[in-house]
Amino acid sequence: MNLPEIVSREEWVAARKGLLAQEKEFTRTRDRLNAERRRLPMVRIDKEYVFEARDDRATLLDLFAGRRQLIVYHFMFGPDWDVGCEGCSILVDNIGHPAHLHARDTSLVLVSRAPLPKLLAFQKRMGWTTPWYSSHNSDFNHDFHVTLDERVAPVEHNFEDRAALERRGLTEFRGTELPGVSVFLRDGAAIFHTYSTYARGTDLLNGTFNYLDLTALGRQEPWEQPPGRSWLPAGGWWWRRHDEYRAEGRGAGVVAANGGC
Repeated sequence: MNLPEIVSREEWVAARKGLLAQEKEFTRTRDRLNAERRRLPMVRIDKEYVFEARDDRATLLDLFAGRRQLIVYHFMFGPDWDVGCEGCSILVDNIGHPAHLHARDTSLVLVSRAPLPKLLAFQKRMGWTTPWYSSHNSDFNHDFHVTLDERVAPVEHNFEDRAALERRGLTEFRGTELPGVSVFLRDGAAIFHTYSTYARGTDLLNGTFNYLDLTALGRQEPWEQPPGRSWLPAGGWWWRRHDEYRAEGRGAGVVAANGGC
């Protein structure tokens, strides 16, 4: 394991000030990027989407719950899966109290393709309260490119077509589930799509990752520089659903799970 160099307090403060200058520039860059995001044009949603809801069926307009804005987290949970995705689960674990979003006239919901009873059972197991809707009988996932199935719609993900995806080694396009975030704005009954992001674009929503990025060992994944502990179990990722971890000495082991991503 590569640990940071040991230096005097004075040397550490000098190095920290140098990094602080970079952090301040990153904050200014992020503010500029957020401003550009708000300047994106938007597309009117003319298609009627119907979701399975806890009490009844719901339209996309219903998902707003009367608020002006709607954030949809596309949670990976295929119709034939027994449990939800581990990576999506750690992200939902990091969702805070909804009152703060509601104060800014914004709703946050989860949408997955699994039938509603599976979603509600998993939600109960995880102890989550974020509203969760099933798009099982809808084109919603395909239209927002988080289910890739060329039998239903042309393949596109992260704004790349099939040829570009194949060049990056992605070749399975039959019911492939992927994560993402889509954002909508309501003007009366009119709904507009303002933003979507996929892949590493969802990192900002994951508080655990952001906390770990503050530490000397980071996320402890092989791609990081300088490399940390780089411990990954079989399967290629370290995170698990929060009730599947168990202590194993100084590290963190996992209890095997069935289904999911």
